[in-house]
Amino acid sequence: MKKVIFILAMTVSAFTTQAQKVVSKHSKTIVLVHGAWSDSSSWNAVTPILRAQGEEVININLAGHGKDTTAFAGISFQTYVNQVKAAIGNRTAVVLAGHSFAGLVISQVAEEIPSQVKELVFLAAALPNDGASLLSLAKQDPASHIGKALTIDKEHGAAIVTKEAAADIFAADAPQQVQEYIAANLKPEPLAPLATPVHLTDKNFGSIRKVYIHTVNDNAISYAAQQYMAKAGKVAKVYSLPSSHTPFISMPDKLAAILITESK
Repeated sequence: MKKVIFILAMTVSAFTTQAQKVVSKHSKTIVLVHGAWSDSSSWNAVTPILRAQGEEVININLAGHGKDTTAFAGISFQTYVNQVKAAIGNRTAVVLAGHSFAGLVISQVAEEIPSQVKELVFLAAALPNDGASLLSLAKQDPASHIGKALTIDKEHGAAIVTKEAAADIFAADAPQQVQEYIAANLKPEPLAPLATPVHLTDKNFGSIRKVYIHTVNDNAISYAAQQYMAKAGKVAKVYSLPSSHTPFISMPDKLAAILITESK
């Protein structure tokens, strides 16, 4: 019960937190990028564990997410890419981790600043080839539960997942209180970035080490789709977690352990 209360408290408070940066005595930096229909708070149960191990952690809140009120009309895929690049600054040997949709964001960042990125970590994430977008990759994943719960609002440039489906899609293994909180606070997602293709080259993106963390019981990006992308993307190492799409909620300690291992 205490563990459930702790996870709930971390998650609820997390949804109000903006991007964070704490500099440690070490040079290692882990940059965390959240996925669609989420915000930087998704990592809040993971970041204390990483920092306790001396990691520098940068947790980015993408425009239009969480408490950020940027109008969707002013948000493009490049907006996200530029945010991540600005957060990295002049750092080098960065471990860049992206969840879900953010797999495309971190891929494009690596393409544009390859000399600064040591490794890409894809957590239940879209791992694209050149010219792919999230929507194009989603069409190749019929097992995903998102399609049945998705509404496209072209007038407002938004992609909307029904609140009734939120727990099943994103957090099927989370405590009920957390599931209810996620459903109640689910917000529309800027549409344009989801349809924007990445532009990747073998010279830049292709030269960077890649790791994939599978989430075996995932209803957002199916395990089969994850396996296909990881194989096609020629990742150097694969991990598997017996979780839903959000292991940072259900098993933050196990997820943090993987990130710590990969940062060394």
